[in-house]
Amino acid sequence: MPEFLDIKHLDAGYGRSQVLFGLNMAIPSRGGVAVLGRNGAGKSTLMKVIVGELPIWKGGVHFAGRDIDSRRTEERVRAGIGYVPQEHSVFARLSVRDNLAVGLLSNREASAMDRVMEMFPKLGERLDQPAGTLSGGERKMLAIGRAMLGNPKLLLLDEPTEGVWIGVIEEITERLSELAREIAVIIVEQHLDLAMRVAGHAYVLDRGRIALSGPSRELRNDPRLLTYLAP
Repeated sequence: MPEFLDIKHLDAGYGRSQVLFGLNMAIPSRGGVAVLGRNGAGKSTLMKVIVGELPIWKGGVHFAGRDIDSRRTEERVRAGIGYVPQEHSVFARLSVRDNLAVGLLSNREASAMDRVMEMFPKLGERLDQPAGTLSGGERKMLAIGRAMLGNPKLLLLDEPTEGVWIGVIEEITERLSELAREIAVIIVEQHLDLAMRVAGHAYVLDRGRIALSGPSRELRNDPRLLTYLAP
């Protein structure tokens, strides 16, 4: 049976600069998968390719049994891929309520908003507040909540705790761990302990290639891991 997200021999990059080289990844329909590596290893590029913001040079991406190589980003989102980018993940001038309303455009379930409020109660206290005035952690919660309103089957998270206070990191980690028991979650994260808590499996990229992969518990104790993560 094919994997839920199946990436084969993937090459991609920007302009004439190749960033990813022959990546093969298999993501199940439920559970967390971490993508680790130094800055510039190709992690964000991989996420952008999966969601359709960057074209594939060679190889292919299959999602839920279908070839999505030629699909536009909005088509992939409608098919069930949610994406929380590293930067510019909220509309700063819009209120929290209006940011969430954007996520509701593709979801008519009445309970969807209630679920997000249960996940992140702080958002319920700030519905009329401009998103740009939220703390870094609250903006990340808002971005994740808005992505969840699209009812994704696969959630892509690029550095969800960057610039976030340690106390809020713990709350986000708990919510993501809960989500990973229900849907597929791919997380790019510099906070190693967080990534390993959310993800049962991990891939380590080095210069656009997979250097290590395997169960998170095994990789956590692999002496080669820090070599590939060190600046």
